[in-house]
Amino acid sequence: MTSKLRQPRVAIIGGGTGLPVLLRGLKNYPVDITAIVTVADDGGSSGRLRDELDIPAPGDIRNVLAALSEVEPLVEQMFQHRFDNADHLSGHALGNLILAAMTSITGDFVHAIQEMSKVLNVKGQVLPSANQSVVLHAELEDGEIVTGESKIPYSGKRIKRVFLSPEHIEPPKETLEAIRNADMILMGPGSLYTSILPNLVVPSIAEEIANSKASKVYICNLMTQAGETLNYTASDHLKVLNEHLGSRCVDTILVNNEEIPPHLKLKYKEEYAQPVIFDIKRLEKLGVKVIKENIVSIHNNRVRHDTVAVASIIYSLINKNGLHVTRVNGLNG
Repeated sequence: MTSKLRQPRVAIIGGGTGLPVLLRGLKNYPVDITAIVTVADDGGSSGRLRDELDIPAPGDIRNVLAALSEVEPLVEQMFQHRFDNADHLSGHALGNLILAAMTSITGDFVHAIQEMSKVLNVKGQVLPSANQSVVLHAELEDGEIVTGESKIPYSGKRIKRVFLSPEHIEPPKETLEAIRNADMILMGPGSLYTSILPNLVVPSIAEEIANSKASKVYICNLMTQAGETLNYTASDHLKVLNEHLGSRCVDTILVNNEEIPPHLKLKYKEEYAQPVIFDIKRLEKLGVKVIKENIVSIHNNRVRHDTVAVASIIYSLINKNGLHVTRVNGLNG
């Protein structure tokens, strides 16, 4: 009889720019990370490769691989390099092209990601929410349907729900297993309708989350987004998550309690965005535990989640829930 240490398993669901920020901090802790990433992007390099090669959009996957990689900075920089003024290559990120090539070689997008993870010495695993080309749609409150992730924020109308086509989408079995085996499931941060929900509207994923006994944490956005969450409070974000998941799944929400500098409020106001109002009483009525912390970082006059602070809070929550590293017995041989 031998024994080994088992790290707490954390499944993190999202995409866009928010997910890599969280992962860069969390990878420094003794946790078994699985990032489950949207492949609904249809803009830029990702959209072109998706349409031309009929593969899942690789852009968000590429950014997550880079965030979890443990290689020389120059290697990561090369993987993230974007070509300019190069005719057909213009606008393409090298990592997107490599993932597309690896998918062609292996015949499978998930396998391609696994091989790239070895090359980039990725900590944990990265999985798509779908192993096929998918298209995101939004039904607006007046019944209009907008097609395409990149077009949804520009409708100028309030969003009722989002959904994917084709109608029948089977997520990779590895993705479902990661959710099923998770000790904690994190959702966010990221664009609510175009980064987080494209994962959750895959029916099998929503079912696994609903059935999971894991702790489920939503990391709320710091600022609203024009075209997506204009004037949304924290409880509005949570209600939308619950509506798309079909049940009250989230048990904990992490919100910011730090004042956004006035000059940045003015800057964001020009973009029809504002700090998310954290309506604590309404959140508590929804049955969630509210964690209020200073989680803001300012970079180039942009408001971002502080990767170090958020990762530290999440790890503290893991320990409070008794999910720290444990010793597991197993048989020899």
